[in-house]
Amino acid sequence: MSTLKEQLKSDLTSAMRERDQVRAGSLRMALTAVTNEEVAGTEHRELTDDDVLKVLTKEAKKRREAATAYVGAGRPELAAKEDAELAVLEAYLPKQLGDDELEAIVREAVTASGATGMPQMGLATLLGLLVEDLEDLVVRQLPVLGAGDLLVGDGGEGH
Repeated sequence: MSTLKEQLKSDLTSAMRERDQVRAGSLRMALTAVTNEEVAGTEHRELTDDDVLKVLTKEAKKRREAATAYVGAGRPELAAKEDAELAVLEAYLPKQLGDDELEAIVREAVTASGATGMPQMGLATLLGLLVEDLEDLVVRQLPVLGAGDLLVGDGGEGH
C-alpha cells in the first residue's frame, strides 16, 4: 500500500474521531476514487504514490469545475461545499506554480535554448526542456498559460 493512501486512511480516522464531517466526507470520497482506480481494468493492482496523486488531482479538478458550475448557476452554498472539499484535497497535492512563476521558468528555458521563435525551437522541444526540470506539473499547466506565445515574443514572429 502506498504511503499516501495510508496517510489518507489515517487522516480519515482522525477526522471521524474529531467529527469533522467535511474532512471525513472528502477523504472518504478520495479513498473511494483510489479504490475504484485500483480495481479498474482486468485485474486489481496496488497504486503507487504517483498513481494516488493522479487520482487526487482528478478529484480536485472535479471539485474545482463543480464549484465554478454552481457559482454560474447561482448556487453559492453548493459551490462553498465543493470549495471546502477541494481545500481538503489540496492539502495532499504538491504546491501548484502560479502563472508568473511558471512564465518565468518557461522564459528561462527559452533563453537558455537560444531560440528566438517557433521555427528554431518548436513547442515539443520546449516541453522536453521543461519536463526535465518540472516533470508533470508544467505539462498540466502549460495549456493554461499559452507557452507557445512566449516563443513568439513581442514582435509577433514565429508560427
